[in-house]
Amino acid sequence: MAEKKWVLLVSLAFIMVMSPLSSRIMDSAQVLHLNMGELASMVLGKFQFWATFNNGVDRGTVESRAIGPNMTACHHSYGRPDLLVYCCPPGFEKSVPFVDFEFPDPRSPVKVRRPAHLLDESFIVKYNKALSIMKSLPYDDPRSFARQAELHCQFCTGAYEQLNYSDTPVNIHRTWLFFPWHRMMIYFHERILGSLIGDDSFALPFWAWDIPEAMPMPDYYVNENSAFFHTERDFSHFPPRVADLAYSTDKNHPHLSNDEQIDVNLKFMYTQMVSGARKTELFMGCTYRANDGYCDTTGTVEQAPHNTLHTWIGSSLNPGREDMGKFYSAAKDPIFYAHHSNIDRLWEAWRKINNRRLDITDPDWLDSFFFFYDENLKLVKIKVRDVLDTTKLGYSFEEVDHPWLNHRPPPSVPPKQARQMLKLKENKNPVFVSDFRPDGRVLDGIFTVKVLRPMKRERKEEEEETIVVYGIEVKGNDYVKFDVYVNLSDETKMNPKFREFAGTFAHIPGGGDAMKKKMKLKLGVSELLKDLETDEDESIWVTVSPATVSCSNVSIEGIRIEYIE
Repeated sequence: MAEKKWVLLVSLAFIMVMSPLSSRIMDSAQVLHLNMGELASMVLGKFQFWATFNNGVDRGTVESRAIGPNMTACHHSYGRPDLLVYCCPPGFEKSVPFVDFEFPDPRSPVKVRRPAHLLDESFIVKYNKALSIMKSLPYDDPRSFARQAELHCQFCTGAYEQLNYSDTPVNIHRTWLFFPWHRMMIYFHERILGSLIGDDSFALPFWAWDIPEAMPMPDYYVNENSAFFHTERDFSHFPPRVADLAYSTDKNHPHLSNDEQIDVNLKFMYTQMVSGARKTELFMGCTYRANDGYCDTTGTVEQAPHNTLHTWIGSSLNPGREDMGKFYSAAKDPIFYAHHSNIDRLWEAWRKINNRRLDITDPDWLDSFFFFYDENLKLVKIKVRDVLDTTKLGYSFEEVDHPWLNHRPPPSVPPKQARQMLKLKENKNPVFVSDFRPDGRVLDGIFTVKVLRPMKRERKEEEEETIVVYGIEVKGNDYVKFDVYVNLSDETKMNPKFREFAGTFAHIPGGGDAMKKKMKLKLGVSELLKDLETDEDESIWVTVSPATVSCSNVSIEGIRIEYIE
């Protein structure tokens, strides 16, 4: 019986493959024969699909849904919703031999990545030399700066298909692969830079924009005579301007003094790294397995400061604030690597804060894999599980303080007073329901709704209460940002430096159809509710505040409370 099933599967696979091919052959007199290697490959591919989904596997085994790219299936992708781009590597159609990743010799000294603002002149000269050489390499060399930049375009716009799942793109952003994939990318970038100058100890610096003294853009990136300079940036944000980690746009965002901006940044970081990131999903992003079309939830730090700083750095003269303002072009700017080196450091900081108890153990995540060229021009297959210990990878981060740990935001108004003010407002202006389906609600202005909390269920102490803004639909090409507040009694105090701030939605459009689908924003608020003395209330007031003009192209289906164990 089993043999008959296998024969049937093979027959079906052959028919499905040959049917469209026969039509092509009959329709075109120019097609005289079919490459048998191509035919065999297509038949096997179809056969593998049916074997997976039609009982062709042992029911006693657990099917792996780890993600990997089909490196011979690359195509045009959307850098912006209105811009089709092509960033596939030359000759991708042919399979290239690869080697499995091996850790560096554990006896070798560990490289130390240093904060960019503390680098001495000798290191800057050395780094500038390495980057200049990388930029001078021909395009057909995968170690060249142009090819390094296109890696980000390929995997962050859906240019590659998933292995064994044609028409299902690989998208790194807005998924639990965001942190490990970027770690892989800059790890090999770092190794290549070191090899170009014959320095095995070379380590990428990190732009520590989360500590006060390092918040301005590092000086050497604005030196027009260096390889670090890039024309496609917002020059109004050059030093001594402090980075705005919660950036919306300059037009409708107040320009704070540097001291004021630093205070906001530190309290914003506390929300994104601590109180709003107390569960794995909230920090890492949503689960993303093979054959999943897309993810609908972004992690806290990826939303901001990651997306916000990409936008803050990019040029206001370009339609998508390219280069950093769009993922297809971001890695063309050398500052991308210092930015992501800090993102990499913050991943380690979050793991340490939580004593690694929130680390993902799902084999589908651990076994997801990608391919990168190393400094010896070898194509290397590397898995997520390979990049979870930076010491084994041969690098560490110079210790710097995390001042945001001590910047827990205070309530803008004493909680009891706020409750009275909100009650008066509710009596004068009844609050709308929090479910806006079927038509949704356009974010064309600030609005507040009353959201009921499921009080009758028995809640576990370790559960995290979350506000879920669901059915978020973004139209248009522009960067979108809106903020969410809880029990906000005074709209003049809408600011991340106050406890009422629950989190932000910062969206960079692009990446094809999958990235246009409806999204969710999940905000962990258990600590916030305690600080506002509303953790025992039957309901809370949730305010949504559009931060960009483009929010008029955004609609949501509703707001609810959920719990994450």
